[in-house]
Amino acid sequence: MSKSDKRVQEANLSPEKVMHKLVSLAKRRGFIFPSSEIYGGLSSCFDYGPLGSEMKKNIKDLWWNAMTRRHQNIVGIDASIMMNPTVWEASGHVASFNDPLIDEKTTKRRYRADHLIENHIEKLRRDGREDHALAVRQAYEQASETEDQNRALYDIIVSEEIKAPDTGANDWTDVRQFNLMFQCNMGAVAGSGGSVYLRPETAQGIFVNFHNVREAARMKVPFGIAQIGKAFRNEIVKGNFIFRMVEFEQMEMQYFVKPGTQQEAFEDWREERFNWYTEVLGISRDKLHWYRHDKLAHYADLAYDIKFQFPFGIEEIEGIHSRTDFDLKQHQEYSGKNMEYIDQTTNERYIPYVVETSSGCDRLFLALLSDAYTEDIVDGDERVVLKLSVKVAPVKAAVLPLMKKGEMGERASKLRDELAASFRVQYDDAGSIGKRYRRQDEIGTPFCFTVDHQTLEDNTVTVRYRDSAEQERMPISNVREFLALQLV
Repeated sequence: MSKSDKRVQEANLSPEKVMHKLVSLAKRRGFIFPSSEIYGGLSSCFDYGPLGSEMKKNIKDLWWNAMTRRHQNIVGIDASIMMNPTVWEASGHVASFNDPLIDEKTTKRRYRADHLIENHIEKLRRDGREDHALAVRQAYEQASETEDQNRALYDIIVSEEIKAPDTGANDWTDVRQFNLMFQCNMGAVAGSGGSVYLRPETAQGIFVNFHNVREAARMKVPFGIAQIGKAFRNEIVKGNFIFRMVEFEQMEMQYFVKPGTQQEAFEDWREERFNWYTEVLGISRDKLHWYRHDKLAHYADLAYDIKFQFPFGIEEIEGIHSRTDFDLKQHQEYSGKNMEYIDQTTNERYIPYVVETSSGCDRLFLALLSDAYTEDIVDGDERVVLKLSVKVAPVKAAVLPLMKKGEMGERASKLRDELAASFRVQYDDAGSIGKRYRRQDEIGTPFCFTVDHQTLEDNTVTVRYRDSAEQERMPISNVREFLALQLV
């Protein structure tokens, strides 16, 4: 890259301002819209716009390539969203996939009882009331072990006079357990078919297809099954934009191993998944954190989260779990089908253990936007720029004629059409060249190719680099190869 006299200076922004500006930018530039906005929207539901759908597809393609095409022993499936309801009995979701909810009678709003208490404890600590906070924490932990947990949680909320965080009201109903699965009727007439559920996770579609995939793809343990798909959870949502939604997309891989080898496989996947975020997606390493679970789910013997430093706090974007043989054993018991694997070399028979990697596509989308959002100054002018990696950016390049009429416009249009066969590119001839650069900076376009007077003389164009705002000339015939090399 050639030297330039342009000076880039980044601005310091508070986390609250970053989040507010991200939401505004996402809607204005067509990344994310509130769902059914003309009717007032629907809480915690969002639509991906032209740029958002393109960027989300890039994320999923990068994950799919990393998990399946780069591994000879991992294949993919696309399981149905609705499954036989016994699947969810076997997995434990019907009996125990619940949240403790409480309603405020005046406003008729619903809240997670455990979240109300946890936020109250945190407020006590911020106010310097450590002893009181410790006492409430102890009561809260004891409540989870009591036979009537709901009553114990209710007593804490009432005795501490905990108020609704958004209204200040505190006329509470009893605490009740609320199943998070969406239930619906299947059949031509409502009620004539049985009750079915929208899946709350994609993993069970993989487990019930264990033998189907193994036999069809001729796989031997260890091997993995990957899937990208929608999941649905009817939970009380905290907000934070698309971080937590009732309809979301998961990118999961279940890796089947011989019992006793799960620890080694777990550590291998821990390393590979962390490196994917930094080396493929380009996320800042200092914003990623490991979190080890001390309190494990009933099916796990080891669990770590990869967390990202969002503007609103450090939160999970991927879970890596050693699920033991719980899932396959449950489906063997409930279905009556043998889920054992037979090693043809040793004649050993066993139910495989599973190492799971589970990433939230929507959370990752938000993490990438958060990591990329920058405000800086170029030659004294302020600009907003999304410093997305080339692989993630929804638009790879923009072609800009210095003048839209005449041969410059024609040459620019021709270049755009040639590149469009291989890359997502935009043509823009509206406004000054400076304003066009700023528009592309704001949507994260890594490169702008400008067709100008010199292009007509020697068939070269100016390439402008988004992050540094530096420019250099290259032959127009080299542009396609240049872009291809950036995506390797």
